[in-house]
Amino acid sequence: MGQQNTTNGELKKAVNRLAPLAETSRDLVKQTELLYKLACRLIETCENDYDARDSDAWAGRDITRARKAADEARALAVEQLKLVRYFWKQAHWLTDRFPEAELRDVEGLVKLVDRTEIEVNDWSLTPGRYVGVASEDEDEDFDFEEALRDIHVELEDLNAEAVQLATTIKKNFEELGV
Repeated sequence: MGQQNTTNGELKKAVNRLAPLAETSRDLVKQTELLYKLACRLIETCENDYDARDSDAWAGRDITRARKAADEARALAVEQLKLVRYFWKQAHWLTDRFPEAELRDVEGLVKLVDRTEIEVNDWSLTPGRYVGVASEDEDEDFDFEEALRDIHVELEDLNAEAVQLATTIKKNFEELGV
């Protein structure tokens, strides 16, 4: 990065070179999340469906610690990978709006005006009088179907956990004689 030429043309080239890295980071976030969910589901299946807790070979505390460590590692990795994508998007946004690396009118963001135009607007410096409203950009990377599938999988997991908690609570109340 220290050797990067800072002319706008070179910055645009750098942003374009980083595009595959940004795409890869997005894919890695999805894969990391999926891998963690699958590992948790495997543990829950072993515990719930195959009574693994009753087995001497099942080290429950070690598995709980490993699951917590995996969750922390997942969260850290996802955070870092999202930062890669975030900085690439910001650099892309900036070089896209100011391709010549010079201040210019950009709808909804900035407008260059002179004193005459400010005087016509009663010396008001309210940005809305000048810049207008930018059209809303669609996020091309957003996959609605995949997001819906992820939500559905998470909902199934939460429902299964809710049933398990309700059973445990009921059992505890019965033991207390309530």
